[in-house]
Formats: sequence, structure tokens, C-alpha cells
Amino acid sequence: MNPLKHPVAKQVPELDIEKYAESQGPTQVKITANTDASEISHIATSSPPLGNSAPHEVVPTPVLLKGKLGEWNEKIEGLAGLEARGITRVLPGEKHGGGTRGHLQMFLLWFSLNLVANSIITGFFGPLVFGLGWKDSVLIVIFATALGACGPAYTATFGPESGNRTMIGFGIIGCIIAGQIISAVNGGGLTIAVGCIIAAICIGLVATFGIAIVHTFERYAFIPQLICLFVLIGSAAEDFDHSSASQGPRGTIIANRCSFFALQYASVVGFSAVAADFYVYYPVNTPKYITFWTTFSGTWLALIFCNIIGVGIATGVPNVPEWTDAYEVSSGALLLATYRGLGGFGDLCVIILALGSVTNNAPCTYAAALTFQALGRYAKAIPRWLWCVFITIIELVCSIAGRNHLFAVFQNFLPVMSYWVSPWLMIVLEEQFLFHYLQGKSFDWTAWEHKKRLPIGLAALFAWLCGWAGAIIGMEQIWYQGPVALKVGGYGGDIGAWLSIAFVCVIYPPLRYIELNRLGR
Repeated sequence: MNPLKHPVAKQVPELDIEKYAESQGPTQVKITANTDASEISHIATSSPPLGNSAPHEVVPTPVLLKGKLGEWNEKIEGLAGLEARGITRVLPGEKHGGGTRGHLQMFLLWFSLNLVANSIITGFFGPLVFGLGWKDSVLIVIFATALGACGPAYTATFGPESGNRTMIGFGIIGCIIAGQIISAVNGGGLTIAVGCIIAAICIGLVATFGIAIVHTFERYAFIPQLICLFVLIGSAAEDFDHSSASQGPRGTIIANRCSFFALQYASVVGFSAVAADFYVYYPVNTPKYITFWTTFSGTWLALIFCNIIGVGIATGVPNVPEWTDAYEVSSGALLLATYRGLGGFGDLCVIILALGSVTNNAPCTYAAALTFQALGRYAKAIPRWLWCVFITIIELVCSIAGRNHLFAVFQNFLPVMSYWVSPWLMIVLEEQFLFHYLQGKSFDWTAWEHKKRLPIGLAALFAWLCGWAGAIIGMEQIWYQGPVALKVGGYGGDIGAWLSIAFVCVIYPPLRYIELNRLGR
């Protein structure tokens, strides 16, 4: 499977099924992997549509880019390798082959995406912020990331089957980390802001070109990252303090364990909202268990590897003066200090780690552009590549603004991801198993853009808001502590995600049952 050679993944403008259909009126377009532009065929509106769907009921997407802007857009979308397709569903006839190589690509995508400096720095929090020892931190990393990885592994299974996208990513943290590292290597000669700009440009370029470039890039990007991480272990592992113990009274330790577990879980479960986006070109008959386990194993193995390295570095900070001084400068400076004694080669390694932020954030930026298109038909009319540029600018501005407050960004941003993703994920699980699987019903993926055939969503919205209420009373953050969170250990621990899941688990089923019986959808 080579996505760069797949015509629909490249999606040159004349093969863009969405734009062709809208320019010809309400038609159906059938494109196979061997179709060229001259072979596009359409079926009259009176012909029965795919599956059991009703006749075309979708209001045409408005044309917003006209005149010179429209001409420029056509030229950009005609660039070799650039994906012009947006959120339009990928039909079964448009998908490429799967096979062993395709399944391996699933693993490599997630392994590469998570084998980055971001994951190392998340591991710092156990010992440095929450005062946890080596054993506590490592065990929490293993089990929290395993639980969190189940989220994207589950939602990823919908990608091949549905051909539909999901939802949003986060590139701000990656830009900040890259900026700190590049600045540290340069001895402060380059500001962190310059490093943020370099990282944002690289992230934006990969995301803008689309899914083919994303998959190809991720297939190889992990190799230099992995080499540099093994070099780091060889250089710094002797200073890891495996005997370090958790600090504070028992209640405080319990609360800090809860908070670190929540942070680790949040660092990965957020991918649940975008996981299916990367598999929409895979065959409909791709086994779900393969999709689940390749996604899970790629994510989990990379996370525990990087996080445990981060925990080890953090345990050594109090004992190694050079690391202590570097930590006071920035997390990037601390990573650079772990390569001490390696001279220019160590600088090269840490620069490679910095550029690794591209592997983590380019797919997220790509998915975020699709999320914006899902906001409505006017948002959908704005090309995907233009949304990528817009999002890259936002990430750049926010990363520059928060460049000196990385740990605060981590603590404040990552848990919020879990507060909204966790109740949403529970709604998806209950909808599938209670109202489809147990009742022998399948999802009608052809209804993705048909307003009158989609669920009203009142039950889901109310249950999700109730889940947020649970998160609010259970969150433990610098800027707010919920009343229930304060009861944990008598000190305060973050249990917001778990309360949000519990609230939705109880509230959604009866509300959805009423919605189906009263409204029929």
C-alpha cells in the first residue's frame, strides 16, 4: 500500500467526488482505484442511491472562493500529492487495498505519532510536579496510558467501515517544546519564539498536503526519533534514581497518584476524537480487531517507552546539579542536558527530538481542519488546505504566547481534553452497544450529511453537558478545584474524567430511549 500512488488519496481536483457532484447537480459519482478523470460517471438523481439511503436531500455546499481566489484554490489543490478532499465520505469503491503492509502502517502511524519529546515531558510530571517516586510513576504510566489508548483504538475501528471523519488536535504544546529545545541548543541565541515558528511551519506543511503525505511521513519519522532516544538512555540512564520514593503523607500521595493518572490518561485519550480520520481510505472489510490492536499497541508502546524515560530523567533532577540548573531554564534545556558529554552529536540528537513534534502534531492539525469543516456547510466550503493554514497560524500564536509556561499549558490543557472527550466517548460506546449491537441494527453511514436522517442529538447533548458537570465537581486544577476532588486524600486529586463518564453512563441510556420512541431517530 502506497498512499502517494493512490489516486483518490492524492485527490486531484478533477477526481474530487464532492466538488464534481456539486458542480453537476444532485448526482452520484462512482470512482474506483483505477478511475481517471475521463472515466468519471454519474447516475441520474432518479436512480436508487447507495445502500438504503433516501434520495439526495443535502443542500449544496455554497461556493465561497470565486474569481481570482477560486483560480488560486484550483492551482493549489492541483499540486502533486495535495489532498483536496475535505470531510466528504470516502465511498467503498474509492478505498485502497489493505493487507499486511496496510496493517503495519496502522501500527507505525501511532508508534511514530507518540514517540516524541511531548511524551517524555509528560513523564516529568510524576516526580517533579506530583512528588511521586519511580515505582509509583512507572506503574501509573503503564496503566493510565493503556486505558487512554483504548479510546483512539476503539474509535479508529469506525474509519474503514464508515469512510467518515471524526473531530480535533493540539499542536500548541509541540511547538513550545520544539522552540525550547532549539533555543537551548543554540545557547539562547535563538529565542524560543523562533523555534516555535520553525516547528509550526513544518507541522503546517505536512498537514496541508494531506493524508498521503501524513502516512508516508509517519512511516519513517520514528526511526531517527528511536535512535536518539536510545542514545539518550545510554547517556543518562545511570543517573536515573530507581530508588526514589513518593513524598508526603499518605493522603497527599493518593491524591497525587490520582492527578498524575488523570494527566497520563488525558495525554492520549484526546486522540479518540481524530483516530478514524486516518483510516477512511482503508477497505470496509478491514478486521476491526486488527484496527484496534495495531492502533492500541502502536500508541501504548511508544507512550510507555517515552514516559518512562521522562520519569527516569525527572528522578535524577534533584541529584544531578547540571540537570537541576537546566530544569530551571526549560524542559528543552533539561533534555539537552541529558546528552551531556556527547558534544555536537548530542546537539544533533536533541534537534531531531525537537523536530519530532512534527510527527505528533501534523496529523492533529490535519484532523483539526476536518473538524472545522464539520461546523456547517459554509465551513465545509472553505478548502481543507486553507483551514490547515489557519489552524497552523493559531497554533503558532498560542505557542509563542505560552512559550515560557509549558508546564502550566500541560496541566491546564491536557486534563480539559479528557473532560470533554471522555463523556463523548461513553456516549458513542453506549449508542453502539445498547442501541445498535444489542438490537441488531447497523449504522447507516450514508446518512452522514442528511439532516433529516441523523439523530436529533438532544439526548446526547444533555448527557454530555451532565458529564461536564461531573468533570467540574471532580477536577483538580491550578485554576479550579471541584468540591468532590477536594475530598480525595484530604488534599485534592483529579477525578473529573471518571465522574464525567459515570454521569453519562447513567443518564444517556434512558434519555436516548425516550428520544428514539418519541422522535424516531
